[in-house]
Amino acid sequence: MTVSAAGHSYVDVATGTRLDAWYPSEDVAPNRTCLAEKLGFVRGEAITTVIENLDQPPVDSADAYLRLHLLSRREVKPNSISVEGIFGQLANVAWTSAGPIAPEQLDQVRSAAAAEGHTLLVRGVDKFPHMADYVVPSGVRIADATRVRLGAHLAEGTTVMHEGFVNFNAGTTGPAMVEGRISQGVVVGAHSDVGGGASIMGTLSGGGTERITVGDHCLIGANAGIGISLGDGCIVAAGVYVTAGTVVTLPGGDQVKAKFVSGRDGMMFIQNSTNGVIEVRESDAARWGGINEALHSGQ
Repeated sequence: MTVSAAGHSYVDVATGTRLDAWYPSEDVAPNRTCLAEKLGFVRGEAITTVIENLDQPPVDSADAYLRLHLLSRREVKPNSISVEGIFGQLANVAWTSAGPIAPEQLDQVRSAAAAEGHTLLVRGVDKFPHMADYVVPSGVRIADATRVRLGAHLAEGTTVMHEGFVNFNAGTTGPAMVEGRISQGVVVGAHSDVGGGASIMGTLSGGGTERITVGDHCLIGANAGIGISLGDGCIVAAGVYVTAGTVVTLPGGDQVKAKFVSGRDGMMFIQNSTNGVIEVRESDAARWGGINEALHSGQ
């Protein structure tokens, strides 16, 4: 499938490095300006980007940014297009109140901004910008916009609370509560809750290659975590961390590594308080009433 889009890019004047690219919806002209441009540190450029094959890795930063936009605009799903090598295509950027700036230019921009009566605020130094600065999908709530990277896929009805985090090429497929961390490559199903401080292992920074998925109507309790997939209707009790190598005790008493039950429906993982053993029990829907629908509808 060939994808093309018109956009606007900021380029560092000193080095010619592309700092970002913005692809608005087709009915919006790709025009914008920022303080860093007015001060002469970046220049704006109109761009048109064409991707011939989304299954092939991005070839440059404009290509990479368009893929991130497609994910956040819900035009493609996580893990459905190639983002291989994307870190090498993106520059490290200081995301500031004056616009995107090369990190080595920060002191100069800060001084020039102060001379014009502006205080420079630095919201992050990273290869990925915050999603909400480029794309705000319909029907979502994000308590802290700095916690969601461009390239996150948030389905309608998703709420990301203040300490929740969603990485690029990851996200939700339906209404969901995100109070914990959804790492790169992870997909969480509809009507599921990732509790406060909970963590789902991704595939970056030394992780494995298996893509973790969480089914519909699942609860990952506060400060819990998983390194295996969950089917529908599963519960991981608060504070319980289950990796592929975790030895778990099945209802019949057999002990296996958790990877052998990965993806099954209706599981509940708890830790026996007397002996510390992680037990797998049949999930009881009555133990958890599901997400509060009032928080995830009509947003």
